[in-house]
Amino acid sequence: MDTTQRTDQQRSADRRRRELLEAADRVVLRDGPHASMNAIAAEAGITKPILYRHFGDKGGLYAALAKRHTDALLDSLRAALDAPADRRERVEATLDTYLAAIELRPQVYRFLMHPAEESQPGDQGFDVGKHSAPLLRRMGEELAQVIEDRLDLGPGGQQLARVWGHGIVGMMHAAGDWWLGERPCSRSELVRSLADLLWGRLAAAGDRVGGPGF
Repeated sequence: MDTTQRTDQQRSADRRRRELLEAADRVVLRDGPHASMNAIAAEAGITKPILYRHFGDKGGLYAALAKRHTDALLDSLRAALDAPADRRERVEATLDTYLAAIELRPQVYRFLMHPAEESQPGDQGFDVGKHSAPLLRRMGEELAQVIEDRLDLGPGGQQLARVWGHGIVGMMHAAGDWWLGERPCSRSELVRSLADLLWGRLAAAGDRVGGPGF
């Protein structure tokens, strides 16, 4: 098999995988945490064994969907952090970007972060707990790197950046989960309150010399 043929086959496989993920997204948007492998296979017009062939198992499909949505969210968060605005505005914009994402697609958020309360007949639910923690850790590490690159935190700055990164992600996740379920206030009110909580040390820290600024 020559290189061109292998490349064509890989492109075809990648395209088919994207199509299956798009079908899975449609089911998740409809069913949220109740999305099942049976429903996803039916939406894609294939049998469940073929779905397994592409993703290995439910965990493989969940991980692929999680990466797809996490990548998109991280791109949006980076754009908010890089926007031409003062630091406070960018902090609020970053918080708002996260909350807007879970508000816009609550079923996707619930699928990624909450197990279904009732299992589907003949199809066990996705093991959400096994996979959701790595998503939050990835976001925490990404934010920690942003903080380390942009702020002069003095001696021990790398460790402090990781503490802040994971702490901020944990705060966003917990507060956002509570807010999405109860809607006790407007999104803008929640953003301002969370930014107020963060603002003390973030306001006092200087920019790293030679860094992109924060």
